[in-house]
Amino acid sequence: MLFQDLQQFGLSEKEARVYMALLEIGEASIGLITKKSGVKRTTVYDVIEELKVSSLVGMIKKEKKTLYFAEDPRSLEGKLEERKESLKRMLPELLSIANFLDNKPKIRFYEGREGIKEVYRDTLHYPDQELLAWVAEEAIEAFDEAFLNTYYLPRRVGKKIWVRAIAPDVPFMQQYKGQDIPSLRKTRLIDAKRFPLDAEINLYGRNKIAIMSFSEQTSLIIESEKIFRTLKSIFECQWESLA
Repeated sequence: MLFQDLQQFGLSEKEARVYMALLEIGEASIGLITKKSGVKRTTVYDVIEELKVSSLVGMIKKEKKTLYFAEDPRSLEGKLEERKESLKRMLPELLSIANFLDNKPKIRFYEGREGIKEVYRDTLHYPDQELLAWVAEEAIEAFDEAFLNTYYLPRRVGKKIWVRAIAPDVPFMQQYKGQDIPSLRKTRLIDAKRFPLDAEINLYGRNKIAIMSFSEQTSLIIESEKIFRTLKSIFECQWESLA
């Protein structure tokens, strides 16, 4: 067995080297162990103590000399069994932690214009579904109008992704609303001064929330059914109030 293999039993590299050296030479002094293992003499003392605690190394006195020897290698099997039993005891708690993490929202952050484009592209992965959007005026003023009109919109329409949008009541958004039918969209306008929309929020895919701040060129996607349902309820409430 190579000393690298011994590390699978929880031994450090130096512990494995010292244990292997003792297995090969039998009873040995610190000097001989140092020479055989290649571990510095000052370090060998500490390593020997660790191996004694693990019951892998024993010590005897011969003619006023202290000699060390490797315990039966089969003790490693017992050590491995102890580790297995310890893992079995911890496993339920570890799994509960893992389940808790699985239930936490997944969040991906993006920076720059390309990051915002990546967020838009993600919404295209859900054809034949509805997308709900709070539309920010900044999407046109501070972003890439050509990307939205020549890349994103045709692909969204082609995938039959319908949109219901709440947008600020400003001249440009009135023109935006006028293109609803060919854009597979229904738009309702809100008072831009009373209810400013400085960032865009898209709800899609039944559990995804995209948030885009165009002037700051930052965006993120949150995956959470609970957050999605809550925001969808807020959207629906506002949508009905604008009818």
